[in-house]
Amino acid sequence: MAIKFSDKALDHVIDEMIDVVENSKDEIFNISEGARSEYERLVIELKETKEKVIQHIENGDQLEKKVKLSRQRLAEVSKYFKKYSESDIREIYEKTHAMQTKLAMLRHEEKVLRDKRDDLERRLISLAGTIDRAEGLASKISVILNYLQDDFKRVNEMIEDAKEKQEFGLKIIEAQEEERRKISREIHDGPAQMLANILLRSEIVEKISRNGDLDKVINELKSVKTMIRTSLYEVRRIIYDLRPMALDDLGLVPTIRKYIATTADYHKMEIKFIIIGKEKRLPQKYEIAFFRLMQESLQNAIKHARPTLIQVKLEIQSNYLTMLIKDNGQGFDPETKKDNSFGLMGMRERVEMIEGKLMIDSKIGKGTTVSIHVPYSC
Repeated sequence: MAIKFSDKALDHVIDEMIDVVENSKDEIFNISEGARSEYERLVIELKETKEKVIQHIENGDQLEKKVKLSRQRLAEVSKYFKKYSESDIREIYEKTHAMQTKLAMLRHEEKVLRDKRDDLERRLISLAGTIDRAEGLASKISVILNYLQDDFKRVNEMIEDAKEKQEFGLKIIEAQEEERRKISREIHDGPAQMLANILLRSEIVEKISRNGDLDKVINELKSVKTMIRTSLYEVRRIIYDLRPMALDDLGLVPTIRKYIATTADYHKMEIKFIIIGKEKRLPQKYEIAFFRLMQESLQNAIKHARPTLIQVKLEIQSNYLTMLIKDNGQGFDPETKKDNSFGLMGMRERVEMIEGKLMIDSKIGKGTTVSIHVPYSC
């Protein structure tokens, strides 16, 4: 009975986690839709404002011509003062003054409309950025949601023994929570922080633009562009770590090659990749399994072994597949069971699912070699 209760509790936790992610996705969608509605409203308002600006310019130009003619008439009256009566002179002067006053008011209204137009354009640019970011976050959460659902489904299929399922289930919840904390930290320290800086910089650009300093505006926009590019790189890296789309599109070898290059660049360390045999597409279950096994081995080495060199070798033959992940790190004693050995347990389960063998050769101070051998036929 205790085991059944634990299973139900685990299912409840999984459902709660998925609900939280789905609700977050809905909230981001609502933010995006609200921003989109505001954007459409501002587009209409901007169009009307531009039309008013054009109308004011045309009216001002016409009035300015009339003022010019009236001033010429006034100059003529002043020159031949004796020809005109006092009432004629007063009428011409008052008419000219009235038109000049009206022209000044028109030009002022035109300036107000121009400022409003510029402000609307800046707000539209900011809203467009908000919509893009919201859609990007919604897509990323969809990836995370699929990742959680797929992994929990796979775990439930892998664990058949009821007693082991209880312990294994608790471990995977901890791993999932740690992965969520990691993603949260990466988003907070990377894209979220960068977006906050971009917002601040955009406000600076707005203030500078009002002062008419074009050079400073251009420099600030270049800085904002650099920040956006960096933020985009970080978001793509996070998404790639969750599930590289290249695995479905290009296959195992190109995906491993790209992942290793990205990981080596990110951690500033040397990682070599060697492919033996004919490079070709494999059935999906082998590609997913070998990529995840390589990913887990690589991350374990980077996190725990502190190596200066990691070598990954993949051999594809007609009747078997072999992968070796070797590092020159500090090593460990495979016979000593650790509380945090869940990663190795999951790797063994994954290899057994494709009827393969996993061997780990490690000695303290001598590095570690992970060997995976799977029978395979075309």
